[in-house]
This record gives sequence, structure tokens and C-alpha cells, in this order.
Amino acid sequence: MREPFFAANWKMYKTPAQAREYANAFAPLADKFRERAAIVLCAPFIDLVPLREELRDLDPAGFIDVGAQDVFWEPEGAYTGEISAAMLGGESVDYCIVGHSERRRLFGDTDETVARKVTALLGADIVPIVCVGETLEEHQTGRRLDVVAGQIRACLGHLSDEQRAGLVIAYEPIWAIGTGMCDTPQGADETIGFIRTLDGGLEDATILYGGSMKADNAAYLCAEQNVDGGLVGSASLDPAGFATLIDNALRGIDGASA
Repeated sequence: MREPFFAANWKMYKTPAQAREYANAFAPLADKFRERAAIVLCAPFIDLVPLREELRDLDPAGFIDVGAQDVFWEPEGAYTGEISAAMLGGESVDYCIVGHSERRRLFGDTDETVARKVTALLGADIVPIVCVGETLEEHQTGRRLDVVAGQIRACLGHLSDEQRAGLVIAYEPIWAIGTGMCDTPQGADETIGFIRTLDGGLEDATILYGGSMKADNAAYLCAEQNVDGGLVGSASLDPAGFATLIDNALRGIDGASA
């Protein structure tokens, strides 16, 4: 049985001091989830070291993981402003988001570059959180599954079944990210269930829903059998709010399995 999984994506929020404050507020709230779920805080590069340092004291058993929000695929070189997988691994980063729609739309990420980033992360023993999803126009014209299938195969087709099984995938319909709109639980479940059929190993992968998951809809979304949890943006920025979201999501999972 797949473990429920919740990843916070802070995006470009929180200074190092604010990251430390968040850790101090969130760690005691998250303790009750220790036997129930995996939790990762994906922070800006500048926050990774202070966040890890703070969590070492607050959470010495390492229950709460730390994640980055992007990586460059080359191991080193003249790439001003970029961060390699080895650099992230040196700071004990456990996960890294790749292929987020904001990276694709604003910074030119493509399926090809996402595939290279996935390979680089696996080589550094960092688990990729691979984002896929369709635009509103693609959704409205019935191309949702075709678009997602194309992204999955282009980004992950070069991996072995075992490697795909160890990934985290986030289905994030682009039209729902930061808009307040959310896919229906049935729509999210259908798409994630479809992803599980595309290539070997994906039936066992952790697959999340993202795109305006909030405390008031987390239970409904996570009650669906194919939804393993959430990649959470703005609703993760407040530690108490993120803890409430996780609590509600787990209640939904418990209710569905009762």
C-alpha cells in the first residue's frame, strides 16, 4: 500500500529566518503524522541549509524531509546562477521538484530538459517530484490524457521500471495552479489512474494531485483511490494551515478505506 505523501512548494517565498520560524511552528504540529504520511518541505535554494539545520534539532529522527524546487542537469561548469544535483545532495536534500508549469512557462523548461534533470537527480540519490499537466485549452478540448501521456513518456520513458516506481509524480492541471479552481476528485482520480497505466513501474509510484489543493478540499481529493496526497502551493505557506490540510486529507483517506 502506498504511503500518503504531502509536499509543500513554497515557491519564491520565505527568507532564511522565516524558514527557521516555519520549521519551529510546523514540526510539533506534524509530529502526529509521523506514522501516517511522508512530508517534504520544498524551499528556495537559499532556505535549504537553514531549514535542514533547524529540522535536525526539532526532528532528529528525520521525519520531515527537505526538497528543492529545481535543479540543473550538468554536474558542474560555467552555468551562472544554476545549482547541480551534487550541490543539493551535499545539503542533504531528499527531493526536488522538476517540470513545474511555472518553470516551463516562465523559464523555458521542456520535456527534454526535465528528463535530463530527472537523470541528474537519480544519479545523486535525490527523488524527483515530476510535474505534469494540461492547459485550460487542452482540458476544454478533450486532450488532457493525450497531453499528460506525452509528458510522462517524454520525461520518464528513458528510465527503468524500478526507477519509475521510486518516483513521485504530481498531476497539476495548469489551469488550476494559483487560480483557486480545482479539478473534481473524480477528474483527478481518472487522470492519475491513467498515468499508472502508461509505463512499467508507474502503478507503484507515488502520484499526487496539485492545483489549488486546500484544507477544505483535501479530504475529498485524497479519498480517491489513485490520489496519494498533494503537492501544495499557497496553502502550505502557513504552518498551521498546512498541518490542517494534511489532517483533513488523512481523514479522507481513512474514510475511503473504512
